[in-house]
Amino acid sequence: MNSAGHPEATARRGLELTPFRGLRYDPDRVGSLAAVTSPPYDVVVRPDGLLHLESADPYNIVRLILPQAATPEARNEQAARTLRRWTAEGVLTTDPEPGLYVYEQRDGEGMLQRGIIGAVRVSDPSEQVVLPHEDVMPHVVADRAALMRATRANLEPLLLTYRGDGGTPVTTGLVERTAAQPPLLATTTEDGFRHRLWSVTDPDTVAGVRTELSRQQALIADGHHRWATYRTLRAEHPSPSPWDHGLVLLVDTVRYPLRVRAIHRLLHDVPVRDAVAALDGHFRVRRLDTSLDGSLETLAKAADAGNAFLLAGDGAFYLVDLPDPGLLARTVPTDRPEAWRTLDATVLHATLLAHVWHVADDSAAHISYIHDTAATVEKAERDGGTAVLMHPVREEVVRELARQGVTMPRKSTSFGPKPASGLVLRALDV
Repeated sequence: MNSAGHPEATARRGLELTPFRGLRYDPDRVGSLAAVTSPPYDVVVRPDGLLHLESADPYNIVRLILPQAATPEARNEQAARTLRRWTAEGVLTTDPEPGLYVYEQRDGEGMLQRGIIGAVRVSDPSEQVVLPHEDVMPHVVADRAALMRATRANLEPLLLTYRGDGGTPVTTGLVERTAAQPPLLATTTEDGFRHRLWSVTDPDTVAGVRTELSRQQALIADGHHRWATYRTLRAEHPSPSPWDHGLVLLVDTVRYPLRVRAIHRLLHDVPVRDAVAALDGHFRVRRLDTSLDGSLETLAKAADAGNAFLLAGDGAFYLVDLPDPGLLARTVPTDRPEAWRTLDATVLHATLLAHVWHVADDSAAHISYIHDTAATVEKAERDGGTAVLMHPVREEVVRELARQGVTMPRKSTSFGPKPASGLVLRALDV
């Protein structure tokens, strides 16, 4: 039996989604639900975004997912104490029954995403049930694992996608019927997204969804480090245990296609003039006399023809394209499919970072990964570094590589919209 009282079917291939008793903010105890939410931990732009969220409300979830203290050990213990205190004070309360949660996000531009939040069985890559598509950084996994050990909680769901293709009528029907009912909670965050959440506790309905999803395969859209953390913690605890499962949002991208955006790089120790000078003879570099939006349009056109990047940091934008084929032949590994070898992220990491700029791509002291385009440029200009702006990869390319068991370079894609952190948590002790 698992922590929710349901028999496991570990021999069955496919997603195994389990209901859980959600830990949620009591709306009567906080200023507003919007004020206590946050983007996922790795999207918060620090320190500015972190300070903004901390000041939004004393109970903002960022105090749990990004605790601030002098040492990692102190940070994690602080998060654990905060979680215990909020629970004891009734700021966070546990739902009375285990359930799955239907979750909806909608913006003012017509974007609509709906999915189901639950606890999914943690599986190994060899099972081909949950497909990663990006490499991870061990130090980030270690950091998240230490936080989860201390808090004994899944503090924010990661985002998984599957392709229903008409094969999940029970699940689809449940999501659509539920979205027509009054929600358990509703709030609009400052980014303009409206969030609604419903709890589904009927045992027969939950069983029908679990049966359908057991035939599905999922792609990790966002949360590779948290998934790797789930796997690390599961391996540390004899099964069965609550660590056999991890908190996820599952979205059928046939019905609700996600946006795919790039994750940009900020090189802390490389001024733009040095980055441009090092490219001489290796790539074509052109200075663009356009705005950020205009430069991104130029990047998109260039990316259709081959590898292309934008550099920024001194008030101008530089289009980098047409790499020397000989350089690529010497630097890009040949033991992967061509679709991987020609990715912008592959060329960036294998060629530009490793051989041209000599930047370690796994060191926070030398490189940052930032989702927001304008913020990347602003930080580069403020700090004297180089912003490397990327063009997004198509979802079908990501999924096909993942099915082949081929991982992309770390932080290659940003799928969205991402679930807001703070709407529902999963405590492992209930």
